[in-house]
Amino acid sequence: MKRLFLYLPILFAHTLFAQSKLPVIRATAKSVSVKDGEFLNKNSWTLTPSARPDVFTADRTREAKYVTFYTDIDSIRVQVKPGTRYNFVILLNGKDSCFTQVASAIPPEDKFKNVAATHDTIPFTLTTHDAIAVKAVINNTDTLMLHLDLSSFDVHLTRDAILKKTHLLVTQPDAIAGKVTPNFNKMAKVTRLQMGQVVFTDPPVSTTGSTAHEMDGRFAWNLFEGKTIELDYDKSLIIIHNNLAKIPKGYQRSKLIFNRSNALVRGSFKIDGKVYTGNFSMDTGSETAMIVDSGWVGKQHLPVDRLKLIKSMTFSDPQNRTFQSNVVLTPSYTINNFPLGNVPALILSSKINPAGYELNFLGNDLLKRFNMLLDLKNDFIYLKPNHLIDVKYKQSS
Repeated sequence: MKRLFLYLPILFAHTLFAQSKLPVIRATAKSVSVKDGEFLNKNSWTLTPSARPDVFTADRTREAKYVTFYTDIDSIRVQVKPGTRYNFVILLNGKDSCFTQVASAIPPEDKFKNVAATHDTIPFTLTTHDAIAVKAVINNTDTLMLHLDLSSFDVHLTRDAILKKTHLLVTQPDAIAGKVTPNFNKMAKVTRLQMGQVVFTDPPVSTTGSTAHEMDGRFAWNLFEGKTIELDYDKSLIIIHNNLAKIPKGYQRSKLIFNRSNALVRGSFKIDGKVYTGNFSMDTGSETAMIVDSGWVGKQHLPVDRLKLIKSMTFSDPQNRTFQSNVVLTPSYTINNFPLGNVPALILSSKINPAGYELNFLGNDLLKRFNMLLDLKNDFIYLKPNHLIDVKYKQSS
């Protein structure tokens, strides 16, 4: 998954070439496998000689780790720490120099030193499908509706919205007219993205085939790295704090956990007096309350067969194979010391794994009940119940 193109200053391209004796490895094929920490992604990286540099942003962590690039004939292993960058060259077929950089997802500490305290606001609307909808203007001309998705990364625009609502394909008139298939790899660059008072220059943008209901795309937490995101459902505001000296009363704190750049929070079920604790990704783009991975259920021995069955759901995969998942009613679920009763949970079939690895999700039918502070400088999450805390869950019956 090449969410591997985080934006870095253009200045680096000049400093890279000024360096001498960069490490060089060889390749005869464009596909490269990358091991990021303990996770190996086979043939996930494509060599691009024209990119100077081509930046691989390692999964976010505050711990030191190794990232290894495996070409078809060679390899290189580099250590990644917060704020670091490592440069090397992959020589393709003995002639094309692919300048490559492995970068930490966390910027250098000096980027955040002596930053004035500002509090920029982004108004939002909570849709009937529980999407946190924000009006966004790209390149000063095109208005789209994007939603905040805390389980995503970077900015993603739907191909349909790009074609019908933007000028990003202005150099492809036949595609706009419907005569040929658009080439989204050659669309114009998004140089400016504005949401409320917040403006991003050259944000990392890619295409997607799906997003929340009625949305043109989504934006993620990593745009605000090093800051605090305040999500206030009572005032319908996203507030971005450069520095937040004092946490308001009523919030409960817990550690924010990151796994493969997914922002996770700890949560616990209590069933028949026994507690089952796990990590949950915050999928604010989903209108469900909770999705639980079958692998985690098996390891925890969660007694789902003793829970009330609300309904069964049948899914089909691309090979037209069908399988079933159940929505059950969990008697008690606690997050940040706040207990919630009778939370509906979709228990995934063992054949469904949207993340590709074991991962549970909290959807916005649950998360919308809490105002949130997401501290991306110190990695803490603060929650406080809001006016939606007692509304009925959509899948509760």
